[in-house]
Amino acid sequence: MAPNPTIMQAVEQLGYRVTVGDVVAKAGLDVNFAQRELLTLASEAGGNLQVAESGDIAYLFPNNFRDILRNKFWRLQLQEWWQKIWRVLFYLIRISFGIVLVASILLIFVAITILVSSLLSSSDSNNGGGGDGGGGGDRGGGFSFFPYLWNDLSGIFYWNHDQRYHQQRSRLNDDPKPQMSFLEAVFSFIFGDGNPNNNLEERKWSDIATTIRNNRGAVAAEQIAPYLDNLGQGYAQEYEEYMLPALARFDGRPEVSPEGQIVYHFPQLQTTATERNSEPVAAYLREMLWRFSQASSGKILLAAGLGAVNLVGALVLGNLLSNNLLVGGFIGFVSAVYPMLLIYGVGFLAIPLIRYFWIQWKNSRIESRNQERQQRAMLLNEPDANLLKKLAYAREFAAENVLTGEDLAYTTETELTQQELEQSAKIDAEWQRRIDRSDNL
Repeated sequence: MAPNPTIMQAVEQLGYRVTVGDVVAKAGLDVNFAQRELLTLASEAGGNLQVAESGDIAYLFPNNFRDILRNKFWRLQLQEWWQKIWRVLFYLIRISFGIVLVASILLIFVAITILVSSLLSSSDSNNGGGGDGGGGGDRGGGFSFFPYLWNDLSGIFYWNHDQRYHQQRSRLNDDPKPQMSFLEAVFSFIFGDGNPNNNLEERKWSDIATTIRNNRGAVAAEQIAPYLDNLGQGYAQEYEEYMLPALARFDGRPEVSPEGQIVYHFPQLQTTATERNSEPVAAYLREMLWRFSQASSGKILLAAGLGAVNLVGALVLGNLLSNNLLVGGFIGFVSAVYPMLLIYGVGFLAIPLIRYFWIQWKNSRIESRNQERQQRAMLLNEPDANLLKKLAYAREFAAENVLTGEDLAYTTETELTQQELEQSAKIDAEWQRRIDRSDNL
């Protein structure tokens, strides 16, 4: 079984020597899951276990453990290759909607020009055929605008592979982010740019674990409530059922004070491989608001304008096709694909319109949840007497156990016989110091 990518990333970010508590706090994972996956990773990547005299375990990994795993698991290689391929495919999918829009507009207006020219020629023929020369001049003038139109539109297909180009454009526009091309903006206008809270669950548990670590493994329920939703009536009645998922995930246990206050103790999160300062964490879990599009307003207006032009052109083309006398050839092809052109034109404007109202409704609910969490966080700024007692009782269980090399009772880095000899030497040296001290007395 291939190791978990989240565990691998956490190990790298934490410096290749970790405890279960370190990984749990970093990634917000379930304690039992993290412990099982760390053992798997250590087994497959040549990691070592360092066991302290207290029984706590630190996991030590080589810096090149990804290379070891890549050579061992074809699945990891395929995942890396697929990620590279998917980035290219997704970019092609994004720009395809813009290409189809431009192609649709060109196709529609070329067909309209041909049909109008045909109607004018037919009208001239019915009037005696005296206006052939003038009609030919009109047709030439009708087609002459397309080279100029193409010159104006050709710039939107430009895609510079050099990232420095985007960075230069960003500095000129005082925008820290690379500018989105027009073809990408078309996709963004229709479908948006994805869920801004797709990692909300991960952020929630990571913030909760970090809060517990910052409080040295012991907290009151009010310190966790700003990161949770749907607390129900239990929150108002102080039954604190909402703490059960956190207790199950991080292997915690409730502790009851003599006065009846309940605090929560998480021993697994009190053990760390290296001494760490308190990490910054948000006061409450804040969901990001949905945006209609991350493209610039100019590109959005251009996409909407071209979409309107495309739809109006499709309607005009439909009217001309109903009176069309030409059969086959280019016009026959346009007649065949016309239903798709009309559906594309209607959907191009209908989908963003529906999405706009859906985003307004979605953001109103997000703002409501954010306000509820913020109000719970504000209670910690002015705690009442009961909360102060709970926080004081929680500090009685607060501790931090840092596993150093001096605390190790066993490690898989060296042979057991050698470790036993080293341990015996330490014991003999300690007894010799005690004997020398007693002789001096």
